[in-house]
Amino acid sequence: MNRKNRFMPVWLAVSVVIGIFIGTFFANRFSGNRLSIINSGSNKLNDLLHIVDDQYVDTVNVNDLVEKAMPTILSELDPHSVYISQKDVQQANDDLKGSFFGVGIEFTIRKDTIHVQNVISNGPSERAGLLAGDKIVEIDGEPFVGKKVTNEEAMHRLKGDKDTKVQIGVVRGKEKTVRQYTVTRGEIPMKSVTASYMLDDHTGYIKIKNFGDKTYPELLIALARLGQEDFENLVIDLRGNTGGYLGSAVQMANEFLSRGKLIVYTEGRRSQRQEYRSDGRGSYQRLPLVVLIDEASASASEIFAGAIQDNDRGTIIGRRSFGKGLVQQPISLHDGSMIRLTIARYYSPSGRCIQKPYTSGADRNYEEDLLNRYQHGEFFTGDSIKHEGPEYHTSNGRVVYGGGGITPDIFVGEDTLGVTSYYKEASMSGLILQFAYEYVDDNRQQLSKYTTKKELLAYLKKLNTVELFVQYAEKNGLKRRNLMIQKSRQLLERYINSRLIYNVLDEEAWTEYLNDDDPAIRETLRVFREGKSFPEPEQKTEQKDQKVAYDYRATHGRNSMVARA
Repeated sequence: MNRKNRFMPVWLAVSVVIGIFIGTFFANRFSGNRLSIINSGSNKLNDLLHIVDDQYVDTVNVNDLVEKAMPTILSELDPHSVYISQKDVQQANDDLKGSFFGVGIEFTIRKDTIHVQNVISNGPSERAGLLAGDKIVEIDGEPFVGKKVTNEEAMHRLKGDKDTKVQIGVVRGKEKTVRQYTVTRGEIPMKSVTASYMLDDHTGYIKIKNFGDKTYPELLIALARLGQEDFENLVIDLRGNTGGYLGSAVQMANEFLSRGKLIVYTEGRRSQRQEYRSDGRGSYQRLPLVVLIDEASASASEIFAGAIQDNDRGTIIGRRSFGKGLVQQPISLHDGSMIRLTIARYYSPSGRCIQKPYTSGADRNYEEDLLNRYQHGEFFTGDSIKHEGPEYHTSNGRVVYGGGGITPDIFVGEDTLGVTSYYKEASMSGLILQFAYEYVDDNRQQLSKYTTKKELLAYLKKLNTVELFVQYAEKNGLKRRNLMIQKSRQLLERYINSRLIYNVLDEEAWTEYLNDDDPAIRETLRVFREGKSFPEPEQKTEQKDQKVAYDYRATHGRNSMVARA
């Protein structure tokens, strides 16, 4: 080996060291010593974990400590930066992907047992032979009853990879033997558009419960369906819609805006301003439009509503929205867990940020904002809305406000008419949900004869479902209060019948029933009749109060007791 080749490894090593030194020097110099700060911080945390693991009085699971510390660290940044553990990532992603792989059932857990509430049409369980009302007592040959039965554990066992098999043992009706079914997991859709139908001869209605991967194509299908019925006006219901993907909201808004209109823009400390504008290809640029929102409408819902309002493209009806204007970016970690880190704020076309105020760390005022709004009277009258943010102006010069949600053009408030302590306890305790499930489960053969909302409702009205519920509730610890029951009869009947309709038919029939006497829907139809769905330039943001009886649990979304697998 010649002299030059003999020293080649040494020169390579020296070159690597010099390169690292130079790179570190310039990184520190031009990033404000950011690298050293991060390294010193992480070293300090590593030192702490090492000391605890080495010297603490009891045995400590360091991995558990890290899992508990991650959410706390992120919570010090803002209310929406979050840590999602490895076991929860799949569920978090499924909610927005528009589908997952599973057995195709909706279920509730009662008395430590899975009760099949609905079998998804043409899904794996229906093909295998499972029926609504079945009780799952075994999974893959092992008993699955008792305290270990939770929504999380049930979904973990029933969901899985496509085309994998799961053995399910069920008890049907009053049978004592366990029936065995082999179910091959398949793709299960999770629709964003949960209802689309005609409110009257001229007005189409579309309910959107979140903004996921397939929201936009589902919207186009719904619009095509309404087009076959010659709709002339459209209401998009975003009440209870907590948001989702920004891109889906932008696609939706593009369908209703003329070319070049600003839909939303995002900007952050390390995220340059990015604008999203309409391309003029939307098929419904002049269609009279109303958007319904409430205090649970958040994030992507507010992007869409803000784009429509700021461009004076339609009328916003309801109550002030939640006020989430922060953009989260999902970042996967090496162990399969994930963080959703806030990287920017989004701004509506007028320049307003919808994000309501917050402070770093545990912010009790932020967490209790909706409760505070309720107690302050904001749910009852538009005059109670306090705008702390600056004024902005729509395309036509109307005043709108930033700093805390979208304020509707027409306010439809809540009222306490008909609400009693009996009604509150019946609804909040879950007794109405339990009654509805058990009644349907005990009378499936009779109820299966009714395939439309009209037929089923005619049958329910003959039953006196309020009295049936009152008797059931009394047996389950809720004392009969005749005067309160009479005062709340209309609310009780509405809630009870809505859950029976949901359990027997589907979510669209349930939504249609609730809309039949919904004051926001009545106000929407009035706006269309009077031709005021396009706000005029001189028009100020109107807050027209409509006091109505209202119950959030009966009106919004799928109840939290129902899960899908």
